[in-house]
Amino acid sequence: MGRSDARKGARRGLLLGASIFFTGLCAVERRTALAWFPAKIDAARAPQHPFDAADQRLRNAAMTFEQALRSSTVEEEERLWTKVIDSCEGVDAEWVPDILSRAYGNRGNSRSRQAFFSNILESSPGKIQEALADYDRSILLAPYAVDPVLNRGVALESLRMFEKATADYIAVLQSQPDDPAAWNNLGNVQGALGRWSEALKCYGKATKLSPQYAFAAGNYALALYQTGRENEAIRQFRSLLRKYPEFPDIRAALAVSLYAQGSRAEAETNWSRLEDGRYKDRSWIRNTRRWPPKLADALDAFLEIRVPV
Repeated sequence: MGRSDARKGARRGLLLGASIFFTGLCAVERRTALAWFPAKIDAARAPQHPFDAADQRLRNAAMTFEQALRSSTVEEEERLWTKVIDSCEGVDAEWVPDILSRAYGNRGNSRSRQAFFSNILESSPGKIQEALADYDRSILLAPYAVDPVLNRGVALESLRMFEKATADYIAVLQSQPDDPAAWNNLGNVQGALGRWSEALKCYGKATKLSPQYAFAAGNYALALYQTGRENEAIRQFRSLLRKYPEFPDIRAALAVSLYAQGSRAEAETNWSRLEDGRYKDRSWIRNTRRWPPKLADALDAFLEIRVPV
């Protein structure tokens, strides 16, 4: 998934010390979705001077913003972002596009989380479509912002629109080439498209940029396995589990890869420590988690107690 705007206060908070560059979109037309358009991030268009902190309308929006950040449920969070949007639409002030962009982006995040965490992507795709519409609006209102582009890429990726997701991740990297989340996510779509050597490079870049980024390191190890470097992958699995013993993806991968090499007893020992039942679901592994095919095949052999091909 993408990152929450919480990781960078300059994007998540209301920062009254920032102004707005007018984009010609003082209010975004209300509609369910926009046709996909390529993002081009222009950092030079970011706000350059403080907003008027004495503006009571801005202060009210900031108060609701803080309430949304502290909300106890994702549904309440969505409601509060909508409150910010409704209160600012149509207001004639220089800060409005920036505030609306942040509110739309954060509401998109809350809607995406509801779609992912309630597993409604297939049965009820409307929530993720609403999230996409919010990201579109955020991008149009603040063409200097990185996070809505990255998070739109995650939403597109969840819908298996891999080429469009790739375009968003590349747009992020053109603006911020040292962004580890974008490199990791670009690796995800490269793998989904069967380009595992390219995926390995992307994951490696993410890991070098952020050595503590456990998911990128795990993805790098999985890609090693897919590209024929099984022994190196197993060493990486072991190393990660020493740091993160409750990392289910890597625990499952180690068990399966050990089984494929004939270390049956150690494989079973590691599998017995795995509490996440999804790793017994072959469809989930291939279509949702999207393990590399070689490792997914090894899982099939493990579950069927047969010698892997």
